[in-house]
Amino acid sequence: MASTLTLFVTSAGTGLLAGGASCAAVQGGLLAGAVGRRTPEAPHRETRRTPQARRGDVRAKAAEPLAPVGAFLAGKLVSHTLLGVLLGIFGAALQPSPRTRAVLLIAAGVLMVLFALDLMGVKAVARLVPQPPAVFGQLVRRRSKSGSRLGPAFLGFATVLIPCGVTLSVELVAVTSGSAVAGAAVMAGFVLGTAPLFAALGYVFRRAGQAFSGRLGIVTGVVVLGVAAWTVVSGLQAGGWYSTVGTTPAVAAEAQPEEPGKKPKAPALQGPVTIDAAGRQTIVLTVTDFYEPTAFTARSGAPTTLILRGKDSGGCARAFTIPELGVQEIAKRDGDITIDLGTRKPGKLIFSCAMGMQGGAIDFKEGAA
Repeated sequence: MASTLTLFVTSAGTGLLAGGASCAAVQGGLLAGAVGRRTPEAPHRETRRTPQARRGDVRAKAAEPLAPVGAFLAGKLVSHTLLGVLLGIFGAALQPSPRTRAVLLIAAGVLMVLFALDLMGVKAVARLVPQPPAVFGQLVRRRSKSGSRLGPAFLGFATVLIPCGVTLSVELVAVTSGSAVAGAAVMAGFVLGTAPLFAALGYVFRRAGQAFSGRLGIVTGVVVLGVAAWTVVSGLQAGGWYSTVGTTPAVAAEAQPEEPGKKPKAPALQGPVTIDAAGRQTIVLTVTDFYEPTAFTARSGAPTTLILRGKDSGGCARAFTIPELGVQEIAKRDGDITIDLGTRKPGKLIFSCAMGMQGGAIDFKEGAA
């Protein structure tokens, strides 16, 4: 599977670019309730105070709105991280094939599209957008009216019951991660990515009420549509149905002609593809943080072996898949893994990382050399 760090960084980026605005549009009321329902302290009688004390009061008053915002975000981080653990365990039990995982990614992208259109005010999709059970909404609304100091943390924790569209999509990614740690990293990264916008909105809500709530629709929808397109393309590549790269001219090296009385020479290495004297084809794919090369031509009709050559490999590239063949391998940090591709017919064979974030294609052609 994709590395935990890669999933964390990718999810944090999704939260920062799209999740914050999308979730703020859905959960902004909760946030406003969390920071706006605190019982104010009784005013102090006017007394003589030193300039230093007055400056301290000003700093404390400026920081006061951030306390409930921090509690709200902390509660949200805890609930979503726990959910990520459960989703990762669920995904590990399922052990989805590359194409099953790809279908989940595409479904996540479709969900993003629906929520984006709903945020942009397209009424035709309103009935297609998933909604939380009414009882959850009632519970949250009652708690938002409380003046308890634990209220903001509770409301933040409860946001897991009222997910926005991007959150639902990221939850599907957590399932495909296939482990409790990776699932937790996906959800924690996403929440931390949304934190800057939530913190800013919480401060504004605390200072000025809900004047800005509900006015993020159009901008949010456009951003979410962009993330949705990226997710769908990743899913198509992860399923082997589409590749974002082309192919290069043939690079297969022929075996050297035999010389009388001497053993046939091995072909000179002219690229990632070589053919030995017996007609067996070998493809070497180098795995670092990326695949090198990502596109090349090989000969069809020849028994073919693919060698994954790890060279300080890391990130998503280590989780190598060939969806058409159901191949799933974790490349070695440094070393080779051999995969038998059999005798291929003409056509492209697409490979990618498990999440479809990067990949390539081998174009098998008749007589390629």
